Amino acid sequence: MPRPEVLERITEAEEEADEIVAEAKEDREQRISEARKTAEEIREEAEKEATELEEKRLEEARAEIESEREELLAAGEQERKQLESRAQENVEDTKEFVLDRFKEAVHAQT
Repeated sequence: MPRPEVLERITEAEEEADEIVAEAKEDREQRISEARKTAEEIREEAEKEATELEEKRLEEARAEIESEREELLAAGEQERKQLESRAQENVEDTKEFVLDRFKEAVHAQT
């Protein structure tokens, strides 16, 4: 093979190698870009899910607190009624006691 042909083949092979390297670099950049885009989409979706979960848990906590509040209010109301009832009983007992004492005092003077 004459030298000019060898040089031409070497030049062609170098050009072909340069094209392969350029295509590989372009492919690599495209894959990196796609991977970054996918990673960003995953991150955004994860943030959205985390926000939704946070809101759901907050709503559940509020509902639980409201339920406990209602239970406490109901228990407090029940206790108030019991105290009121006992107080009313004490009023009646006190009236009877005072009346009995008064009658005793009146009888003692006569």
